Amino acid sequence: QVQLVESGGGLVQAGGSLRLSCAASGRTFSTYAMGWFRQAPGKEREFVAAISRSGGSTYYADSVKGRFTISRGNAKITVYLQMNSLKPGDTAVYYCGAHGLGIATTTPGAYDYWGQGTQVTVSS
Repeated sequence: QVQLVESGGGLVQAGGSLRLSCAASGRTFSTYAMGWFRQAPGKEREFVAAISRSGGSTYYADSVKGRFTISRGNAKITVYLQMNSLKPGDTAVYYCGAHGLGIATTTPGAYDYWGQGTQVTVSS
């Protein structure tokens, strides 16, 4: 069993930065690949970024490429999402997910575990 807890969300002005963290518990967490997704009101959950089990491969949605960076902590029990140059369109609840496939994947259905989400609000 893996439990995920996100933190780091908040209110920021356009152009600002936030760093989201996803802390995991569970003895096999280091074998899981991770991803960040977001969901705005009235919209479906969408892919943001993903990282492989080893941390060697990453994928980003086109909308965040060059602005967001996903990374894993040294012990691989924490995953981060550094968000720079934030835009009002980035406003959403951000969720981290984990899956046992090992590879970075953009498909929500592949993820076995989800956190409770953290709100990110970007004002114009």
